[in-house]
Amino acid sequence: MKFLVDAQLPKKLALMFQYRGYDAIHTLDLPAKNFTKDSEINRISIREQRILITKDRDFIESFIVSNKPYKLLYVNTGNVTTTELIALFSEVFSMILEAFETSKMIELTQTQMIVHQQ
Repeated sequence: MKFLVDAQLPKKLALMFQYRGYDAIHTLDLPAKNFTKDSEINRISIREQRILITKDRDFIESFIVSNKPYKLLYVNTGNVTTTELIALFSEVFSMILEAFETSKMIELTQTQMIVHQQ
């Protein structure tokens, strides 16, 4: 599995995935960095089969309407510290990986992981 972490989330999240052996990039790693347009993020996600991790609700609509990005992990936690976010991801990491074996969209809140079937 490969991942692309969007601009509203810390680069440390991509680093956490890398530390666990996964191919993960952050928008800061792209040529336009955090100014990369959503359409380009979708293209990269589809071309490289990367799961997009984002807080941007626009990607939910894009996913529902046009099946873009490739797969989507929507982070719906509100404002949390980087430490809290990393701890949350660490707690559910294996469940996220398992869910993406059969699902294309997951929503992560502070208290639950919602696997959307499409």
